[in-house]
Amino acid sequence: MQVPTNPKTVYNVGIVEGGTSVNSIPFETAMTIDMRSNGKAELAAEEKTFLAILPRAVEAENAARDTKNGKITVDATLIGDRPVGSTPSTATIHQIATAVTKAGGLMPRYGAGSSDSNIPMSLGVQALTLGSGFETFRNHSLGEGMKLDRPINVNSMALGLATILLLADAK
Repeated sequence: MQVPTNPKTVYNVGIVEGGTSVNSIPFETAMTIDMRSNGKAELAAEEKTFLAILPRAVEAENAARDTKNGKITVDATLIGDRPVGSTPSTATIHQIATAVTKAGGLMPRYGAGSSDSNIPMSLGVQALTLGSGFETFRNHSLGEGMKLDRPINVNSMALGLATILLLADAK
């Protein structure tokens, strides 16, 4: 399945399971797919494309196999939905977070991701996810971790708190 690179659109087959041994025909199989995009239309197109592949694959498999004991079927179930949204760099919340970060001696890094901010942003509400200030590595893997550097980490937490306090005062 081809997906656009701009806006960034990705998918991941995170889990594939089924069967009871290496050489048995499984009575049931399952896979979990994660689809994400920075664009609402692109995410919808990605989901539509994937869901269109499933019935064709089932049909091809049933045509290639003996189905006297029953045909295979597919059941696609949505298990999570992280809506798409963004906050413009001209928004007050963005400007304050940027100013506080720079005043604290750090350079802000901007990016899109999957966080609790997605829901308000998808509803048109200004939102940001502030970084923790921790240097992390091997994110989303079994080897995921973070480097602890107390002076840097405490400074980052203080900047996060200052951002929140300034935003509360700006209301």
